[in-house]
Amino acid sequence: MASIRSLGFLAQLRSDASNHVIRYRNGKVRKSGRGLVFWFRPETASIAELPMDDREMTVFVKGRSQDFQSVAIQGALTWRVADPERLASRVDFSLSLATGVHKAEPIQQIETRLAGLVNQAALQHLAQAPVRALLDAGPEPLRHRLEAALASDPALTDIGVAVGAIRLTNLAPSSELERALQTPTFETLQQKADQATFERRALAVEKERAIAENELANRTELARRETLLITQDSENARNRATGLAEAQQIEAAAEADRIRTIESAKAEAELARMTIYRDLPPGVLMGLAARELAGKLETIEHLNVTPDLLATVLGEFRRAPATLPAR
Repeated sequence: MASIRSLGFLAQLRSDASNHVIRYRNGKVRKSGRGLVFWFRPETASIAELPMDDREMTVFVKGRSQDFQSVAIQGALTWRVADPERLASRVDFSLSLATGVHKAEPIQQIETRLAGLVNQAALQHLAQAPVRALLDAGPEPLRHRLEAALASDPALTDIGVAVGAIRLTNLAPSSELERALQTPTFETLQQKADQATFERRALAVEKERAIAENELANRTELARRETLLITQDSENARNRATGLAEAQQIEAAAEADRIRTIESAKAEAELARMTIYRDLPPGVLMGLAARELAGKLETIEHLNVTPDLLATVLGEFRRAPATLPAR
């Protein structure tokens, strides 16, 4: 905004470098430029000040799609003054020489015109496609269409305004339609979540079944090994018993053989002795028997010798020399 200092019939204007100042006198341009400082007579001068920096305005359009669904568009538009003298001739940018502010609202007028052009192009774009296609395409096709429409619109060129850039931040349906459009996706996601939950539970059940089968297999294997161990123990006990029995049989057989050998030897010795005794005379046998008997008796308390016994003994002794074998 320009600064005006009044000194009686003269006044001084000082403007910023970002503003373009045009001084008119008698309907003609006397000074035109940015950041001017000059003296003027208020009663004969008319001054206009135009901003030369980029200006940004909010864009909001609400329209209907081809299938009669409500769609809202939000964004921002950047514009600037391309030809200040032409714009000053079409839009009132004149300053109050007493306060240095605009007499009218030229910025609002320009932005109102831009908003009308944007609304027209946006509504045409929305009406050419159903809401699903608009939402799937996003705001980018609409942005390109708005840029093309504003760049080629003669209404802006005629007044000396140029559009710099258009940014669309949102293209959305009504809240009811948005919920309706979200429902299939939500249901699909819910089904996937349910499927994932089911698969997770099925996997858990499968793991539990595998664990149970593994435990059963382990118990079966342990039982089989225990059975094998018991069988082996029984087999070992049976083998030990068999070995012991065989050892006993062998020992008994050896003992029997030993006894048979001893008895055989005794029998042979007894047979040999009997053979010797068989050839001896009866008197000798009686003497040997008496000696054998005397050896086994500890004491003889009484001895009865009958006449018959004495006669027999004496008779045997008399016959003994004749019957003894010759040596």
